Formats: sequence, structure tokens, C-alpha cells
Amino acid sequence: MAPSIADLPLPVPAVTKSIELNSWARPETTKEELDWAPLAEIDLSRYDEPGGKQELAKQLYDAVTKVGFWVVVNTGIDDERVLRQFSIGNTFFKQPLEEKRRYPCNFAEGEYFGYRENSRWIGDTGVKENVEMLNIPKPIPQLADEPRHEIVKENWEEIASFHRDLHEKVARKLFNLMSIILELPEDYIYNLHAYDAKSDDHLRYMIYNVRTKEEWDRAQAYSKGGHTDFGSLTLLFSQHVAGLQIRTPEGEWKYVKPVKGGITCNAADTLSFLTKGFIKSTIHRVVTPPADQIDIARLGLLYFSRPGDNAPMKAVPSPLLDRLGLLTEEDQDTEAPIVTGTAYVRARVKDVHYKTVLTKREGTSFEFKGLKVQNYYD
Repeated sequence: MAPSIADLPLPVPAVTKSIELNSWARPETTKEELDWAPLAEIDLSRYDEPGGKQELAKQLYDAVTKVGFWVVVNTGIDDERVLRQFSIGNTFFKQPLEEKRRYPCNFAEGEYFGYRENSRWIGDTGVKENVEMLNIPKPIPQLADEPRHEIVKENWEEIASFHRDLHEKVARKLFNLMSIILELPEDYIYNLHAYDAKSDDHLRYMIYNVRTKEEWDRAQAYSKGGHTDFGSLTLLFSQHVAGLQIRTPEGEWKYVKPVKGGITCNAADTLSFLTKGFIKSTIHRVVTPPADQIDIARLGLLYFSRPGDNAPMKAVPSPLLDRLGLLTEEDQDTEAPIVTGTAYVRARVKDVHYKTVLTKREGTSFEFKGLKVQNYYD
């Protein structure tokens, strides 16, 4: 018997798009001679080759233990898709402020989903921060009720696919390589960051708006120090406006050079906690762009991986860490109280962002239930 009309699936309505995307292309690279940091380049096309993961883990070892920054190439994510995401972000930041403010970050609760406005004053300089962000959570059922701006709704299928591919094709593989380094089961670190588990992972559109050299000077005279990221892993797509610097193991500040088709990666605080400092949470900062780029807005596209709600911030049972003498009796105490990754990250977000004036942080640190990081690095 043929199915009745009532039995047939309903057609999925097409999304009506009211916001035309502003196409974006990378600006020209700077002509200035800058002091670039030498970064390891990890070719992920070799990941599935026989012995490929083991060889890549060897290449990644020094990057995660000494520098904390590296570059991945040949990820399987086409640059056309990357530029589409930049275009979505570029269009969002040109929306009226009332639309952008519709869903702000809830910093009072340490939550980072939504829009961050460039509204904070930098101490008593008379200059405001020039950074805006839109942070988009993972497209999983547990986060389906998070509100979405109109441009995100209209491009949700594309954004969600890109979001998941970044985690699967890049973050998952990097976590697995770290597990190999630590002599753990291959999926151990990944399971603490599993995509389908609730966490504060997010895709970020970000912009450093144009300001004058004099405004940059006043802002940076207030604080030139670096910081570390809150979660586990940060992925940064090349956008060509120089300004990102890392502090090398020798204590020097060097620029991070954009790599064509590459993603710049850095380890962050919770990976350092999980490995007793073996994996370095990278110290970095953003400084005044070169003179030939100072009039260009610095548009960013990033992905932040953070440990899941149930991921304990407890040293992983790595044979390597044990041989190095990094694991203590306390680390192996199953009765000791444990902070989750989400609890730590949200406490840190609240401490840094729930304020209207950016305060000086030289000589200060942040501590949450035994987990401690510096707020400022010279």
C-alpha cells in the first residue's frame, strides 16, 4: 500500500537569508622586516600513513614542551571554506550595534558564548579596548538552546559543519598525538575533550578595530605583558595582519608569521594542568601592527577547545610523566577533590572579563581551588 500524505516526511524549509555576506580576502602581508619566531610545521596529511602518527608525535614533542606554538598544514579543510567563515565574521562586525548586542557573553557566570563588545576602558588611559568577538558553541544537542544571532541562524548549516570539521580533522588528531607523546592510549586526551560532550568549546570571529598609533601607544604603555589562554588548545587561521607575538623559551618576543594554508596552534592552561607543566601553555600578546598595516582591521578566525564538563583537572597517568618525576602521591590520590575543566575555565573567564575597566595585572596571579596561573608575563 502506498503511504498516505500524512506518512510522508515534511519538506525542510529553506532558510531565507536577509543578510548579504561581505566577501573578505586576506590583505597584503607587511613589507617590514620583522623578527619571526621559528615554529615547527606539522603536516597532518601524513597522519594516516603507516607510522605517520608516531613520526608526527616526534615532530610535535619539542613544540608542545618548549615553545607551545606550532603550525599545522594539509588539514583537509579547503581555504575557500575558511574565507567563507572570515566573510561571515566580517559581515557580523558590520551589523548595527543593537543587533550585535542582542546576545552578549554572560561574563557574570564566566560564560563566553555570544558577543563581546569593545566597551572596556584600559585603565586611566582614556582608550578603550579595540577588540570585538562572537563566540559560537558546538552544534550538539546539549547546547541547542544557546541563542544565535540572525547571521548565525542564516548560515548555521555551514558554520556547524566547519565547527565540527575543525575539531575532527585538526583538534582530535593533535590530542591523539599528545597522547602518543605521553605514552597514553591514543584517545586518552581526546576523550577529555570529546566533541559530543558538553563543554565551552567555541568557534570565534574576532576583530581588532583600527585605531591610531597614538592610541596604540597609550594602550600599550599601560600593559605590554603577555598572557596564556584559558582552555586546552587554540587554532588560529592566517589573516596576514602582523601583531601576534610569542615569548620564546629564551624570553624574547617574536612575531608569529602567517603560513599559507596553515593553522597556527597553541597549547593552553588546562593542558598544562593535566600534564604538570610538561605541555607548555604559551605566553603571547598582540601589539601594534606594522606601519603599512596599521589602517587595516585585524579580522580573526579561531577555534578554542576546552575540556568537557566532566573532565577532571587531575594529572594524567602518563608513564612518561612518572619517569620524569612529575607525578606525586597526591596526583594518584583517588579521594582528592577534583576541579572540572569547565569550572576552572569559567572562573578564569569571570575573573578576567567581568569588569568595565581593564586593570593592571603585573605581579598578580589567578588561583582557583589549587589551579594557579600568572596574570601577566613580561
